[in-house]
Amino acid sequence: MRRGGVVSDIGITALAPAIWGSTYLVTTELLPPGRPYLAALARALPAGLALMAFGRVMPRGAWIWRALLLGTLNIGLFFVLLFIAAYRLPGGVAALIMSFQPMLVLVLAALLLRDRIRPLHVVACLLGATGVALLVLRPTAELDPLGVVAALAGAASMASGIVLTKRWARPPGVGVLQFTGWQLTAGGLVLLPATLLLEGLPDHLTGPNLAGLAYLGIVGSLFGYAVWFRGLERLPALAASFLSLVSPIVASLLGFAFLDQKLSAAQLVGALVIVAAVALAQRRSSPPAPPPAPVSVAPPALTSR
Repeated sequence: MRRGGVVSDIGITALAPAIWGSTYLVTTELLPPGRPYLAALARALPAGLALMAFGRVMPRGAWIWRALLLGTLNIGLFFVLLFIAAYRLPGGVAALIMSFQPMLVLVLAALLLRDRIRPLHVVACLLGATGVALLVLRPTAELDPLGVVAALAGAASMASGIVLTKRWARPPGVGVLQFTGWQLTAGGLVLLPATLLLEGLPDHLTGPNLAGLAYLGIVGSLFGYAVWFRGLERLPALAASFLSLVSPIVASLLGFAFLDQKLSAAQLVGALVIVAAVALAQRRSSPPAPPPAPVSVAPPALTSR
């Protein structure tokens, strides 16, 4: 792949975590309070069913179980653990723990994909965690044991989903939108009974509530995950996982712009450190460009004009 193509794929894939960085703002400002399972369900099932209806391709054979597992790891289980961590931990602590996800991808990719662990990869992981700590961590943050476990499990769930998605790849004849629909639907079906049992459906939704739910489903999931799974096909697993660190940067910028939150010098340094870590991971993880094909010169009589 040409260098320009790699850069383009990185930029397009980074749109997904950038969009996901707006989830906190949308949830706190538009969604009904105390409805984490409803928010998770709204992000997954409607978009998944819409893509399934549009694509009209069902998983078959081994892919029935693979789609269910990937949908659970990437969507259903990850969403639940993410919201548990968000409700029981300060946002900075949750984001810091989740920033260890690239380290888990580094190990899992070495075991399942036979990717080499290079020293610069380890440095990039440490830089990323340090940058997130500077960006979002506060001295008064308190640790809730269940919240910490949920955040770690959420990071492991997403890391496993990234590596298994890369290992199995997309089945032949199935488009990216169809593949995305399989996983969103599977994740939504996992979330549906939990939502009904633990929260139930709301009696009333306001206009802002509906707008927030539509944003999470259409922009956050239908578009966001289609872009994300496209990127997982084209980028190394570690390179893609580092792009998730874009989310806390976007969340902090949106908090500054719309919630009157302050950005300190340490936070700005943290954002720059995250950008450096992401750039380092992309540069070192990108596959080398293939050697140029030999050029054959046709005889003059056969040369087209």
